[in-house]
This record gives sequence, structure tokens and C-alpha cells, in this order.
Amino acid sequence: MIYYGISILIAYLLGSVPTAVWVGKLKYGIDIREHGSKNAGATNTFRVLGKKPGILVLSVDVIKGILAASLPWIIFQNTLSEAEVINAQVFAAFAAVLGHVFPLFAGFKGGKGVATSLGVIIGLHPFTAAICLGVFLVVFISSGFVSLGAIISAVLFPLILVFVFHADSPLLIGFSILLSCAVILAHRKNIKRLLAGNENKMNLFKK
Repeated sequence: MIYYGISILIAYLLGSVPTAVWVGKLKYGIDIREHGSKNAGATNTFRVLGKKPGILVLSVDVIKGILAASLPWIIFQNTLSEAEVINAQVFAAFAAVLGHVFPLFAGFKGGKGVATSLGVIIGLHPFTAAICLGVFLVVFISSGFVSLGAIISAVLFPLILVFVFHADSPLLIGFSILLSCAVILAHRKNIKRLLAGNENKMNLFKK
């Protein structure tokens, strides 16, 4: 259990790095959580601060998820069994997303965890992550809705993991379902706006 505890602690601290908040405050003198959608994530950073800071926030949030989910394998691969390493990775992945949503370093008020979720999926199962990312980009570019791409990708995550790659770890499968539900729940307001036809669009290629 000590190995799981170490994985969870490190991952939560990584997830707690409030990239959007720090970039907004240090470079622009604003708290991103007081502007736009008031969400401390990459999408709101793109809208409020622009493309360059948005790309920076997105990149760091994805990377911290990858690191959190990969570290147990890097550190404990020669200490734990393969199944135990996978379990440690799942616990770490959950802790990283939790840290992003409730960051220790930003008053426990963070983002929705989409970019960090992508990062932990890459760390846990890169092939599934590649398909989910591809679906997200197709939906986002064709519709202009970041939220719709995130929601559809979240729904597909456990389905692809089980039916395409035949994952057999109960903890990994359970986590994929939990993460999918969490992403959908975090976007409940977006879902209402999508159904009402007043969700905000974002043009990735607009200067």
C-alpha cells in the first residue's frame, strides 16, 4: 500500500499545478477564474488570454497527466507485479485529475480536468488516447464546440478500452467509466447550452 500511497501523493501534487491560474497571474496580472467561463482550464485560457498562453496551458496540463500516470511504471516496474503497477497507475491517474479539479496550490478551485484526463489516458493506454484525441479533433474542428468533442471522447474512452483493446483490468475499466462520467458531469452546463443552441464556439484557426 505504501507504493500506492506514494503514487497518489505525487500524482495529486502534479495535478494540483494550476497552470492556467499561474499563467494568468504571473504574465497577465489576472485570475483566469474571474473571467470568461471562470474555469481554470485551457479552453478558457484560449478565449480570455489568446492562442499562445492557451497552447502553453493545454500542453502543461496534458504533460502533468502523462507524468502522473507514467511515474508508477517508471519507479515501481522492478518492484511490483505488472497488475500492481497498473493499479498504481490507475490510482495515480485518478489523483492527478482530482488535483487539477481541486488544486492544492490554488485554493482547491481548478478546471474541469479534460486536458489532464487526456494526459492520464496517454499514460495509461496511449493507443486508446490516440483514438479519443482523433475523435475530439474531428468533432471540435467540424462543429466548433470544444465541449462536444470532450463529451463524445469521454463516452468513447471506456468503450474503446474494452471493446477495441480488450482491457481486462477491473480497476482500469472501472476508472475509465468513472473518468467518463466525471467529464460528462463537469460539462453538464455545456450540455444544457448545447441543447439550447447557445453554446460558445471556438475557431482553432482564427488569428
